[in-house]
Amino acid sequence: MQRPTTPIRRKPRTSGFSLIEILIVIALIAVLATLTIVKVGDTFGKQGSKVASVFVNSTIKLAMTNYKLDVGSYPNSEEGLQALVRAPAGKEGRWDGPYIEEVPLDPWQNPYQYRYPGSKNISGAKGYDIWSLGEDGTESADDIGNWK
Repeated sequence: MQRPTTPIRRKPRTSGFSLIEILIVIALIAVLATLTIVKVGDTFGKQGSKVASVFVNSTIKLAMTNYKLDVGSYPNSEEGLQALVRAPAGKEGRWDGPYIEEVPLDPWQNPYQYRYPGSKNISGAKGYDIWSLGEDGTESADDIGNWK
């Protein structure tokens, strides 16, 4: 003989998250991620001028000094910073480079500017101007040069 079966009643599930709760959490994560990305971007933007200053006042200074010791003068404006990478025409015999592997772009992806003889930095043994146009990419007061 078979017993009559009674359906087993289950309690409604009360644990877990509703769709609205999940959407709220996702929205909060998105807001926090946006704020973090903006803050990190500001930090890196401020560091760009420090990177350009280090290149202009330290890295390139050593390369230019070595070039001048070998060749006898700084590269002229036409030869530019490429003279530190490849020997300029007529100076192959005295040139003992490369003095740097490549001429990098500044932190804002613009080429560094170079002028010899310099018009802003004429003191001492430097005699050349090298600068980054800064974040705005135009010659202005915010330029980062070896005269500051």
